[in-house]
Amino acid sequence: MEKNSLDYSPLLSPRGDENGSETTASPLVSATKWTLKTLILMIFVLWAAFIFFLPAKPVNELFSKWNDLNRDTPFGVTGSIFLVFTAPILIIAFLAIAHQILTGEDQLHEYVISPNLPFCAQHFIIIIARFSITVTVSTQSLILREIVITDRFLKPGIIVYVEYFVFDLEFDGRKKTSKLPRFRLWTFPVFVKGPFGVVSATELIGIVLVLLYVIWALYAYTVRALDFISEFDVPSFRDKSIIMFKVMGLRTGAIGLMCLAFLFIPVSRGSVLLRYIDIPFEHATRYHVWLGHLTMVLFTVHGLLYVIAWAMEGHLVQELIQWKDIGVANLPGVISLLAGLLMWVTSLPGVRTWNFELFFYTHQLYVVFVVFLALHVGDFVFTMAAGGIFFFVLDRFLRFCQSRRTVNVISSRCLPCGTVELVLSKPQSLRYNALSFIFVQVRELSWLQWHPFSVSSSPLDGKNHLAVLIKVLGKWTEKLRQRITDVDAQKDSCVITTSVEGPYGHEVPYHLMYENLILVAGGIGLSPFLAILSDILHRVREGKPCQPRNILLVWAVKKSNELPLLSTIDMESICPSFSNKVNIVIHIYVTRESDPPLEEGYSYKPIKSSFCPMASDCGMSVLVGTGDNFWSGLYVISSTVGFVILLALLYVYYVTPFHIETWWYRGLLYVICMVASVVIFGGSVVAMWHIWEKQNSLKDKSNDTKVDKIHQNGSLATKDQSQDSSIAKSTVIHYGSRPNFKEIYDSISEKWGLVDVGVIVCGPSTLQTSVAEEIRSHSMTRQRHHSIFHFHSHSFDL
Repeated sequence: MEKNSLDYSPLLSPRGDENGSETTASPLVSATKWTLKTLILMIFVLWAAFIFFLPAKPVNELFSKWNDLNRDTPFGVTGSIFLVFTAPILIIAFLAIAHQILTGEDQLHEYVISPNLPFCAQHFIIIIARFSITVTVSTQSLILREIVITDRFLKPGIIVYVEYFVFDLEFDGRKKTSKLPRFRLWTFPVFVKGPFGVVSATELIGIVLVLLYVIWALYAYTVRALDFISEFDVPSFRDKSIIMFKVMGLRTGAIGLMCLAFLFIPVSRGSVLLRYIDIPFEHATRYHVWLGHLTMVLFTVHGLLYVIAWAMEGHLVQELIQWKDIGVANLPGVISLLAGLLMWVTSLPGVRTWNFELFFYTHQLYVVFVVFLALHVGDFVFTMAAGGIFFFVLDRFLRFCQSRRTVNVISSRCLPCGTVELVLSKPQSLRYNALSFIFVQVRELSWLQWHPFSVSSSPLDGKNHLAVLIKVLGKWTEKLRQRITDVDAQKDSCVITTSVEGPYGHEVPYHLMYENLILVAGGIGLSPFLAILSDILHRVREGKPCQPRNILLVWAVKKSNELPLLSTIDMESICPSFSNKVNIVIHIYVTRESDPPLEEGYSYKPIKSSFCPMASDCGMSVLVGTGDNFWSGLYVISSTVGFVILLALLYVYYVTPFHIETWWYRGLLYVICMVASVVIFGGSVVAMWHIWEKQNSLKDKSNDTKVDKIHQNGSLATKDQSQDSSIAKSTVIHYGSRPNFKEIYDSISEKWGLVDVGVIVCGPSTLQTSVAEEIRSHSMTRQRHHSIFHFHSHSFDL
């Protein structure tokens, strides 16, 4: 091709991402992000180190001196403890918000080069520019249709000239990298069985550090208690025992309070802290469970030691019902501990499985637990754990505001295997990824129960809807299926009133980070993988950045009537001839049937849907912690600043001038300030956020017709129905057997070679254990040329 045929005209036009955002990045942004990450790491390390070494006598004495210096200030000891325990985590949140906003501004920009003349896919383009640019080649029928340039440096509208050079280029157009596959601590399973479930190397380090802190703190406090007793002439062993029980009771309570400081962070579903470290709520829940067991063990020992001491003194009942103004009030502590014990017992795996509703309802006693804990210890002690609780209050209020809206059910259908599919309306501005999940409430079934479900649709399937698959496994899901079938039988209007919280999930869809994927599903665990397959095929068809090119789906089901779940997406219609661009192989294991059913074969015929007429256009609310970075960040910042302002006003104009010394009353005022700041200051931001959402929805409505028209005109040609389905050819069904993961990993290692392979599991704990155990075994005995498998779990049990 001649050089002058291009005429040096600007061939680059910004295409934007799938959400239509147009953002740029710069070296200054990258440097700022690096600075923020460094500051966050430094603050966290110093804060955690102080907590870890606080039981040591020198650090404890230094902390006491710090409190004495601030005792006569308007904020008193409460202010000094706030600066040491609560302020660091609030500062980390502020820095994380800034980092998230900059990350949102650092989205990949796509430019499309449309050459005037078609040319072979083995010809390449070099961009003449000062910065290196990642080039992804989209091909179809061996003819290059377009080249998408993913650019982190060039600004939209900048003129870039291109020249053609002849190079050897692989058909798939993937950029080769020199980065070798390697082990990662956070994806390598160390423990696969036991009370903690599947534990990665990173998680094991965290568990060891926490247990080490508890053991070290108990040891340090025990030594100090013995030294304290030896300084005084205590004649009898009984008196020494009473003192020891009380001192250690106080210290175990202090250690439990440190664990409580972290307990509520993992269950803050849209917390900026979880988003910053990219740990989704369904995965962080297990950390809440672990910390919950440890916290309640410490608090129970704390209470028992005092009960033993009081019983030895002979006034147990009087102490249990004592509620004094100056000092610790015992009765509120007893109430708080009883509420905690009730939550703890009903959350044990056996009880939770036996009666989920009992677990769910008793867990609402966290309000009693927190409020009476503040009444028990007063404001300054409660401040030690207030940071994590404050973030939970922030998240809970935002969830409350979002869940007030009713959401339209666009369509519903019941599959033969007893699975229900709901397609819900959502605004175009509400973003999620293929591994997201939502909490759904159906008011006709229960006003209090919320159930989590993985999203089964890709965000590229459509801008105005979101789908979930619901397996009938309990009373609530059975009632849901019965209601849908009754309405469908009567041909009545849809009377399902739903509300939604979410979507939640990973900030970065990690299924796009691997070139090679193994998806392992058990039963309804296929749901998120349908979204992944749809997402990948959409990206391949549209030429968007997409790493996966080799995908193995391993699906274990009990009976063959569950097979139609796979037909809820039509892969050929999403991306015709996708087998030329991405290799998808499906192995299905029907474990409880030794032979195929009489109607031999696997049908991909879609199941007829039941559509619910919509009286009004009412989609999900965008008020979610994982939503817009600006609004969610402003919500957190305004609430935090409001919290500090209210506390300052409280202590400067009421507590200090009027000499309010009652501990439990000051603790109550502290909790009131915490909640009021979120409702007043955060509520104001939520109101503005809601107005902004309405304006955006009006814009979306005005553009709906235009968007639909563009989508229709831009759609690819319908596939030739006479051709055999590519997905049917690549699907193998095994009857009467279970997946042999050792054989699967060995086969993949020989076929794919030395590459990183992401293994994502969604299914029961036994399936996770089997997959993780074989990954660990394979990693320890692998040959140098074999693949390295990385374990990811998308399963959760709430």
